[in-house]
Amino acid sequence: MLLLCSCFVSSAQLIDNSSTLKNIATTNYLRFNYENDFFTGTDYYYSQGITVEYVHPGLRRNPFNKLLLFQKNDKSKYGISFNIFGYTPTSIESDQVLYGDRPFQANMAIKSFVLNVDSIKKQRVASSISIGIIGPAALGKEIQTFIHKRIGDPIPKGWQHQIRNDLILNYQFNYEKAILKAGNNLLVNGIVEAKAGTLYNKFSSGFNFMAGSFTDPYSFTPVKKKNNIYLYGQGQLTLVGYDATIQGGIFNRKSVYIIPAKEIERVVFRADIGIMLNIKKVYLCYSQSYLSKEFKKGLNHSWGGLSLALSF
Repeated sequence: MLLLCSCFVSSAQLIDNSSTLKNIATTNYLRFNYENDFFTGTDYYYSQGITVEYVHPGLRRNPFNKLLLFQKNDKSKYGISFNIFGYTPTSIESDQVLYGDRPFQANMAIKSFVLNVDSIKKQRVASSISIGIIGPAALGKEIQTFIHKRIGDPIPKGWQHQIRNDLILNYQFNYEKAILKAGNNLLVNGIVEAKAGTLYNKFSSGFNFMAGSFTDPYSFTPVKKKNNIYLYGQGQLTLVGYDATIQGGIFNRKSVYIIPAKEIERVVFRADIGIMLNIKKVYLCYSQSYLSKEFKKGLNHSWGGLSLALSF
C-alpha cells in the first residue's frame, strides 16, 4: 500500500511510523516520508526530515532483532529505515553564532524495528534501535545548500557552528492500546513512548484518534482491499531528560555552541492532525504538527508532512 503521510512523531526523532494512525495492513511494504516547515510557512528549527522505510517478513532474521522486544509469530512486522533530519536557528543568513537560538544540527541513522499486534487485547507494542551519526558527517549543510540553490532561496550561512560529530545509539519503545472503538469508523487510543540513548532521553504519553473509514489496525486477519478515508489527531506531553539535537553529543563536547541544560524546557507539548486517503493499495496522507518551545528562549514551531508507501 502506498502512503503519503508524515504525521505523528514525538518531539524526538520526528518521523515515527509505529502508530495505528499510519497502519498498513500488510507485512511487506516500502514507505517514503518527507517533512518540512515550508508547509507551514516557516524556515527555522525542525527544517526537514526524510525517512525511507522497508518492512518485510524476511527481516525477521535481522540480527539486531535480538536486541528488541518482540514475539516470533505471524503477528509481527519486521522493518528497517534510513532517517535524516536537519535543524536550524531562526535565521540562516548570519555567519555568527546566534546565542539564545537553536544551534544548527543534522543527524542520520539506520533504524531496525519490530511491531507486534495483540488483536485480543487491542494493543500494539513496537521497539527499535537506531545507529548513526550526529554532526557534519550527516551532511545537513550540503543537503540544505543543494535544495536552496535549486529553489532559489538564500544560501544558508552558519553551518560551520553546527553541533559536532558524535555517535547515535538509541533505543525506542512504543505502546498503544485502544480505549474506545466503534467498528472501523472511530478509534481512540492511549499511547506511551520511551526513548533512551545518546540522541534522546525522553518519555511521552497521550491520546490519538481515527475517525472515518479505515482498516482495523489491531487485526492481522486478511481483508479485501477497499477504499478508505479518515481524519486523525494526536496530542501528547513529553518529559525531556536529554536532547542531543540542542545539547550536543554526549561523547564529543567540543561543539562551538549548544543550549545548556538549565535552559531546556523539561515538559513539551506536541499535537498532530491529518487526513489519510486509502485507495486499494495506495494511501495518501497530509498532516500538520505543532510543537511547543523546547528551550527557554525558543519559539513554538509547526511543520507539515507527506509520505508515500507501496505494499507488495
